[in-house]
Amino acid sequence: MPSIRTPVLAALATCAVLSTATAASAQSLLDRIPDSRSGGKLLLTGGVSTLEGSGGGGLATWATTTGYGAEDGIGGNVHATLVDLPDYQFRSVGAAVGLWDRVELSVARQEFDTGGTGALLGLGSGFTFTQDVVGVKVRVMGDAVYGQDSWAPQVAVGAQYKSNDQGAVVRAVGGVDDHGTDLYIAATKLFLAQSVLVNGTVRWTRANQTGLLGFGGDANDDIEPQFEGSVGWLLSRNLVVGAEYRTKPDNLSFAREDDWFDVYAAYAVNKHLSVTAAWTDLGSIATFEDQRGLYLSLQAGF
Repeated sequence: MPSIRTPVLAALATCAVLSTATAASAQSLLDRIPDSRSGGKLLLTGGVSTLEGSGGGGLATWATTTGYGAEDGIGGNVHATLVDLPDYQFRSVGAAVGLWDRVELSVARQEFDTGGTGALLGLGSGFTFTQDVVGVKVRVMGDAVYGQDSWAPQVAVGAQYKSNDQGAVVRAVGGVDDHGTDLYIAATKLFLAQSVLVNGTVRWTRANQTGLLGFGGDANDDIEPQFEGSVGWLLSRNLVVGAEYRTKPDNLSFAREDDWFDVYAAYAVNKHLSVTAAWTDLGSIATFEDQRGLYLSLQAGF
């Protein structure tokens, strides 16, 4: 199994340092700002950071905007995520900002480290795919938390532009492009009386393994709708447990691409620091089966 890389540990440590600085040095400023402007949302209702940097679960994007800023405020976070699998390692670091509980802007850098498996694939040991993701999300209707007098969910639309740095390898394995754009619509509803959160997202994409193996392929080059679903149960104001499921396109003839699934727990220390741990099943990746392992993500923000 690949070892945890120093950059990931550094990123996780940076998140912890930033959260301490936010809680300490910025507290005097936050005390002078009304709760409605900074930190107006309930704990955990902004979600955590997805692999692609948007606010949501770990695998699925939600309709909520990141951070704790309410309608007249701004919220934001930074994150570092590690997924340790039997034959690969996935890493993501990024930042996102929520503006007036209406617009979310996000950036993320993903790394897919093949470790020793890279040599077996003919790429070389430790060969790493890198992808940058820039996203925007806009809430178009509803309020997932405060609209408790209605069954209507909060609904948002969004786009994510992704750019992969290994175009030559992408084309060698049958991929068509090393960049592409995903479009999605998400609906999220929190049932406060039952302490249950439900989310459903439809994503139009042609990304292979979220784009890390390029976009489109020799087997299929069409943009197709895929589903992302999340359910969470708030055990307390600080702790939520749940599961996610994400369907995937299957565009490359050389390797089957499976749907993703996880079972997670997210704990918020406070509104500045949260940690998410999950057992995740990513199925078959680049001919290597049973890619199941630990998902760990640290998020710091306001």
